[in-house]
Amino acid sequence: MALARLAEYAEVVGLAAGFLVALGIVPQVVRVWKLKDAHEISLSFNLLVLGGTILWLAYGASLGLISVIVWNSANLVLYLLLLAVKLRYGMSDKKPHPPP
Repeated sequence: MALARLAEYAEVVGLAAGFLVALGIVPQVVRVWKLKDAHEISLSFNLLVLGGTILWLAYGASLGLISVIVWNSANLVLYLLLLAVKLRYGMSDKKPHPPP
């Protein structure tokens, strides 16, 4: 009984942790989307985080870990959006004017 309760608490902690990690990238995605500028975003950073997220998602799926599956799926979407904005607005040599 105590072990089952501990597992429930661990899942709650995992859900909360995943939420905070996913929430952490939202301001960056919103910022580059609004400014239409992603020059300050590193392409290698984005690709490495995407690779890690895909591996975490596969790990969570293989073990049936709901918190890992849910939040790494959300992170995958957010980092794919960030990559799309980087490819669209951050790959040219021209630097946009700073925002007013």
